[in-house]
Amino acid sequence: MIQLSNRVLEMEESATLAMSRKSRELRAQGKDIISLSLGEPDFHTPDFIKKAAQEAMEQNFTTYTPVPGYDDLRDAIANKFQRDNGIPYKRENIVVSTGAKQSIANLVMAVINPGDEVIIPAPYWVSYAEIVKVAGGIPVVIPTTIESDFKFTPEQFRKALSPKTKMMMFSSPCNPTGTVYTKEELRALADVVKANPHVIVMSDEIYEHINFVGHNHSMAQFEDVREQIVTVNGVSKAWAMTGWRVGYIGAPKEIADACNKIQGQFTSGTCSIAQRATIAAVNADPAILKDMVKAFENRRMLVLDALDKMPGVKTNKPGGAFYVFPDISSFFGKKYGNTIIKSAEDLCMYLLDKGVALVSGEAFGDANCMRISYAASEETLTEAMKRVANALAELN
Repeated sequence: MIQLSNRVLEMEESATLAMSRKSRELRAQGKDIISLSLGEPDFHTPDFIKKAAQEAMEQNFTTYTPVPGYDDLRDAIANKFQRDNGIPYKRENIVVSTGAKQSIANLVMAVINPGDEVIIPAPYWVSYAEIVKVAGGIPVVIPTTIESDFKFTPEQFRKALSPKTKMMMFSSPCNPTGTVYTKEELRALADVVKANPHVIVMSDEIYEHINFVGHNHSMAQFEDVREQIVTVNGVSKAWAMTGWRVGYIGAPKEIADACNKIQGQFTSGTCSIAQRATIAAVNADPAILKDMVKAFENRRMLVLDALDKMPGVKTNKPGGAFYVFPDISSFFGKKYGNTIIKSAEDLCMYLLDKGVALVSGEAFGDANCMRISYAASEETLTEAMKRVANALAELN
């Protein structure tokens, strides 16, 4: 009998991917399901990026690539960090990976030993804690509240620190809440980092350009803590390149070299054609994304307006990304027929039966909420919110 590793047996399946799979299965059975479970833009990759990929094939960029990425791509990413984030990274600080998820996994595997603690403000992206566990680390989850816009405070940071703390992981704009930290808020967190030179911070900025409150700020812009910060980014969200699978980090050279070493043993270099396309993306002026960002902003208001009309649903106003993370705990204990809603997971399964796929907040570290992705057309979102409103009204 095959004995699987404890590592994989203890690992949770990605909740977002699991709900997406369930949606596909139900659709295959002929059921009408609107899926708002995945964080994937419904826009197509811009033509100028696709053209760069075509040219790369014609120019025979079809062989193995350097493990950390092509030099000219790493230079382009370094220039992008300087232009958009005020971070003077150089080529030696950049490692390109097969998606930002691999970038995060490389980082955690490179710096976390068994027993090391990793502070993770909740809500958090579903894979953070699981990646830490795989490395033998201990996730220290710190809850935030919808009343505080789900923001992690310096006071919470200080209280969570221990002699075993090795890292803190967060995202801004945040998946799943859409929370965006101001420059002043990041500076206050950076002061805690500065006072604890043994602590590394992973700043996940994959949604930086999908921002409704102004310029996105990076913690690594502060020179006095830069050697403790690893900035994670990629092209999947803003440039609608989810299937191209390109992510990257900007990091102190020692950490970048360690991630390069890890990647060299696991996957080696990222797809050659995707890398050439990414050069076009990171060299482009982010201003050309304004129409897409405006579309997401309009969808945000559509969803928020609909949720605000549903008794028992509590929302905040996300500053970025393309998610709303409402508190739906008032429905716990209610029922529909023989179905009793005991948790956010129960409510999401109930709503799935009513034709809308959402993701339970339990997977993101907040059992009172659920995540709604509004990366869908306004027509689709309008129908989905109608179904949710009707389904919730039927609970008593």
